[in-house]
Amino acid sequence: MTEGIQIALIVVSIILVVALLMQLRGGGLGTIFGSETSSFRTRRGFEKTLFQLTILLAVIFVGLAIANMVWEPTPTI
Repeated sequence: MTEGIQIALIVVSIILVVALLMQLRGGGLGTIFGSETSSFRTRRGFEKTLFQLTILLAVIFVGLAIANMVWEPTPTI
């Protein structure tokens, strides 16, 4: 059971990183290092869907991490 959770953690983390990097596509390299030249605007269409997907993936990742902690076998001495 824990192997399946660990594999799911790896897959979700890779997809989460890709989703986060896709959100930075419009900002250029300055956005990655914290440039303050961006303006605030509302998210629409694909950008909004990607934002919501990122939140969902983060919640799934935290849930899987907690499940991995709970179901991890206790080492015996």
